[in-house]
Amino acid sequence: MPEDWLNDAAKGYFVGISDGDLLYDSEWLVVRAVTIEQLLAMKLAAWRDAIDRNDARLLLSKMIGSAGDVWTKIEPFVPHDQINKASYAFDDLWESIHGSS
Repeated sequence: MPEDWLNDAAKGYFVGISDGDLLYDSEWLVVRAVTIEQLLAMKLAAWRDAIDRNDARLLLSKMIGSAGDVWTKIEPFVPHDQINKASYAFDDLWESIHGSS
């Protein structure tokens, strides 16, 4: 594969490895999707309101539980230096969908 075959712009928001759906499997390459929890964590860490809000809203709508339960699933995938921004973005998004947490 050429060195630039995969866009690596999101690597600064990638923490850990989630066990998402298997997308491709061959003798030389295995490709998995990230889980909803990890993708939402990445969106919250990046949090460009005009760009990420709709994506984050869709991802959050697929998660079940209280605000605390959902945050507990997301938080391990948030880069440590982005935890405050992601937490604020999560609270703002949760309140816009569910009301006060």
